[in-house]
Amino acid sequence: MPSRDEIFEKVRAALVDALGVDEEDVTPEATMVGDLGAESIDFLDIVFRLEKAFSIKIPRGELFPEDVLSSSEFVADGKVNAAGIAELKSRMPFADLTKFEANPSVQNFANTLTVEDMVRYVESKVAG
Repeated sequence: MPSRDEIFEKVRAALVDALGVDEEDVTPEATMVGDLGAESIDFLDIVFRLEKAFSIKIPRGELFPEDVLSSSEFVADGKVNAAGIAELKSRMPFADLTKFEANPSVQNFANTLTVEDMVRYVESKVAG
């Protein structure tokens, strides 16, 4: 199994290639959207690159559960409700959703996911 540093380096390389950002901008704390400028179309490219780099399969919606964010069961008035937060937490154990919980606006969700969350996700996939 690759070390945490090796995983981080491969994730960083995938993000640099997919997003055209500088290597030094890809820090563990950097948010995928706010800091690195990722857009929804970029996530398909990122998933493809991660699958290739680590020989893993990333099912649609596992890394980015957008179906939760577009469901009337989990969203009201543009905010994710308690059931939605619980669903996100259960489906994204690799992500720190603390900041998002403080202001669960659907628009803010994109600024939740960090490079560190991506590393933890890949770690769980290669370990599993």
